[in-house]
Amino acid sequence: MNKAVSVTDSAARAVPSLPDAQTVTSVRHWTDKLFSFRVTRPASLRFRSGEFVMIGLMGDPHPETGKQKPLLRAYSIASPAWDDELEFYSIKVQDGPLTSKLQHIQPGDEIILRPKPVGTLVHDALLPGKRLWFFATGTGFAPFASLLREPETYEKFDEVVITHTCRDVAELAYGEELVKSLKDDPLIGEMVEDKVRYYPTTTREDSPVMGRITTLLQNGTVFADLDLPVIDPETDRAMVCGSLGFNKDIKEVLEGFGLVEGANSDPQHYVVEKAFVD
Repeated sequence: MNKAVSVTDSAARAVPSLPDAQTVTSVRHWTDKLFSFRVTRPASLRFRSGEFVMIGLMGDPHPETGKQKPLLRAYSIASPAWDDELEFYSIKVQDGPLTSKLQHIQPGDEIILRPKPVGTLVHDALLPGKRLWFFATGTGFAPFASLLREPETYEKFDEVVITHTCRDVAELAYGEELVKSLKDDPLIGEMVEDKVRYYPTTTREDSPVMGRITTLLQNGTVFADLDLPVIDPETDRAMVCGSLGFNKDIKEVLEGFGLVEGANSDPQHYVVEKAFVD
């Protein structure tokens, strides 16, 4: 598919105003299961790159009362804190309470956005280090799309390694395109230079590197491929965002390397995002 739609491509449709409403400005469908979209940013919203907010739509009317309740889910903000708009990256679940509806939004439509950002994938939750690892599966790439465009990332770390694991090659497109665009970014392009190392893997479709990132870390393949030393708590920091199973497995791997999990109130070697969409 890979089709982008901007707000100028189609006239905004008249829809009832929603509580905490923001207007969709563009939508891009990457595959039949993945899409990204941008919306207007509330003037009052202040967030740290890597945080998430609650977004959604109004649900179907109650069969008896006719009342509608908002359907809200936690979504990482994929755009950096300095962006004038907000970007999100989402799966499409045909029978999902929210994403079955959200996947059909068009420029000019409105979504609900509760402007109360939270999250653990922020620089404040990590101790100073030399190398920062981003470990993502699927749409877990979203918070790292924000952090990869955040100047603080390159001010604090000499190297940034982003791993992205998906089932099929097409599912890597969002992350691949974003990483390629970093050097041309007017704000951070000069800061990026050769600091970013991109390591995509697939688990189902053939690709240059296949396998679960946890396995590739444990057997040393990642370090050999990237010509990097094994993860060390003295120099390496990590952020993790993926499925519940992935988060659990990679926590064990990272702690096997000696890393300690941190939080906003207790900065340590690595942090894990625990918010998910349907």
